[in-house]
Amino acid sequence: MTNDLTSLIVHVKGFVQGVGFRDFFAMAAEHHKLDGWVRNRDDGSVEALVSGPTKAVEAFVASAMKGPPAARIGHVDLHNSEPPAEKGFKRLASA
Repeated sequence: MTNDLTSLIVHVKGFVQGVGFRDFFAMAAEHHKLDGWVRNRDDGSVEALVSGPTKAVEAFVASAMKGPPAARIGHVDLHNSEPPAEKGFKRLASA
């Protein structure tokens, strides 16, 4: 039996705040039935933790590479992570 779950920190840099990126991430996560959270970072980036079936996480990352129409993605960093403690997807306060 294989463990088909993936948990990633997705850190998006560029022109990504004030363009609806957190809402975009939340809708994508809910669409793919992923757990985790999203927040703005003080450095102007957006960071999310997503966790769920590997194929769904891959689809989320593909949408993160595009972002909402007004966003200008500069760079996306992906890091393996532990899954979130709670189920569901939340918007967190900026960090």
